[in-house]
Amino acid sequence: MLGRVKNDRMKLYGFNNLTKTLSFNMYDICYAKTIEDRVAYLEYIDEEYNTERLTGILSQVTSIIGATVINISCQDYDPQGSSVTILICDGGEKRVKEKAKGGETILAHLDKSHITVHTYPEYHPDGGVCTFRVDIDVATCGEISPLNALNYLINIFDADIMTMDYRVRGFTRDITGKKLFIDHDLVSIQDYIEDEIIEKYHMIDVNVYQEHIFHTKCKVKEADLDEYLFHFSKSDIGEEETKKITDKLNKERDEIFYGRNMGMPE
Repeated sequence: MLGRVKNDRMKLYGFNNLTKTLSFNMYDICYAKTIEDRVAYLEYIDEEYNTERLTGILSQVTSIIGATVINISCQDYDPQGSSVTILICDGGEKRVKEKAKGGETILAHLDKSHITVHTYPEYHPDGGVCTFRVDIDVATCGEISPLNALNYLINIFDADIMTMDYRVRGFTRDITGKKLFIDHDLVSIQDYIEDEIIEKYHMIDVNVYQEHIFHTKCKVKEADLDEYLFHFSKSDIGEEETKKITDKLNKERDEIFYGRNMGMPE
């Protein structure tokens, strides 16, 4: 059964000040034949994930975890890339959003909590492989948890590679004075991911339970080459070129997933 952070009302002495942080890194991979197409790919990504859309995504995350937006700041960068930051608070009435002056940067502030997103489109000038990375950090304080928005984020980006880190810091006290260093059961981040998503990816966990640190990385199992080709299709190329491009894409996925450089495909 799909996990979900549920905080049964514990009798606490004072405020629940546990800090829960989810760092979510996603990679989308593409192959473009020419320099012109690689530049066009970056322009496409820059438009597809501009600050307006990213603000909408983060605002939905805020709603899902049960928080309220206090302030938003955003920035579109030259030549490419975008950043959005949202400050949030745990529930309460929605406050007026303010847009940063003199830019397209979005920052949304939460009371003692925040959500940020940064995009990194790039390509290698010789290899033809283009990579788009999105970094999202959701930090909350109190009862709300960023894990509740995990499936939404995975589905909205539909990435080839994902790396997720979740940690709980600080402590709160119950009415007897006993310290509580975590307020929900957690064995693996995978416990909070839908079965349909788990079936789609290879997943590896590296957890440090005594430190309340949880790490999961994911690599898509099956890939249709046509979904990775920009401005052309598999029917436009021969068998030899198809294999060459497939090997390059597989190498890129494996290097990102395992975090190390590998030999060049022949």
